[in-house]
Amino acid sequence: MVRNNRTSTVTEFLFSGFPQFEDGSLLLFIPLFIIYIFIVIGNLIVFFAVRMDTRLHNPMYNFISIFSFLEIWYTTATIPKMLFNLICEKKTISITGCLLQMYFFHSLGNSEGLLLTTMAIDRYIAICNPLRYPTIMTPQLCAQLSAGSCIFGFLVLLPEIVWISTLPFCGPNQIHQIFCDFEPVLRLACTDTSMILLEDVIHAAAIIFSVLVIAVSYVRIITVTLRIPSAEGRRKAFSTCASHLGVFLMFYGSVSLMYLRFSTTFPPTLDTVIALMFAVLAPFFNPIIYSLRNKDMKIAIKKLLRLQKVFNAPAS
Repeated sequence: MVRNNRTSTVTEFLFSGFPQFEDGSLLLFIPLFIIYIFIVIGNLIVFFAVRMDTRLHNPMYNFISIFSFLEIWYTTATIPKMLFNLICEKKTISITGCLLQMYFFHSLGNSEGLLLTTMAIDRYIAICNPLRYPTIMTPQLCAQLSAGSCIFGFLVLLPEIVWISTLPFCGPNQIHQIFCDFEPVLRLACTDTSMILLEDVIHAAAIIFSVLVIAVSYVRIITVTLRIPSAEGRRKAFSTCASHLGVFLMFYGSVSLMYLRFSTTFPPTLDTVIALMFAVLAPFFNPIIYSLRNKDMKIAIKKLLRLQKVFNAPAS
């Protein structure tokens, strides 16, 4: 129920981005559920394949495994609630639940963005300065960069979430989206919403900075790679970066569509499609990209699956 009384206090939000046509919710529930299971299992396989294969115990694969682990929780922050809303008539969320969803979804997203930036710098050092790579990207530095990406990703959003929690919400209570996000939630606050523009600028600056760092790294990588005299050497150098570049384009492409539009408004249906691409489709393709575009990863996954069969085999 939408509250139009400006003197009442809102205790929950109502999602209005879900399909309204007959049986539409059930039609979306089944594929979304299958995609979510695939995301969880696929990223778990990538994570354990890297952890259990000693040949993959290097910075690049360590970053990939941590990214896959974060992807599981990144999608878990939104998809289970989406599934619940699809089969429930009352598509609501409490204010506390909404704030927690925003915090974990964006904190995990920030951590992934920082990790992708770190991975680009790692590939830059490996290809452009290979002789010094082992002394620069030490296991200790790799662990510090991984932990730093996650810690900073979670700490940087705390002030913003705390500030939003102090805002008064007194109606209406419709969120025109399928999960809680900053812009649609801030529009419901019963106070000056000029801060929305500042929020957009801060988010845009962070996205553009990360994209520039990764883009500059890859421009330099491509320049150096094209100077390699042998075709086999060029192919090997490009293949080590192909997976990361694919994930980068998927992640930041959807992020840019979602957050680099400022005052531009899209039709509700297009808004929902962009949100699904951002929160669901990009994580869905990541394990596919890492497993299909990487020979070492495919070997490690096959070894992991064979090991699983051994453990599951009945004792003679």
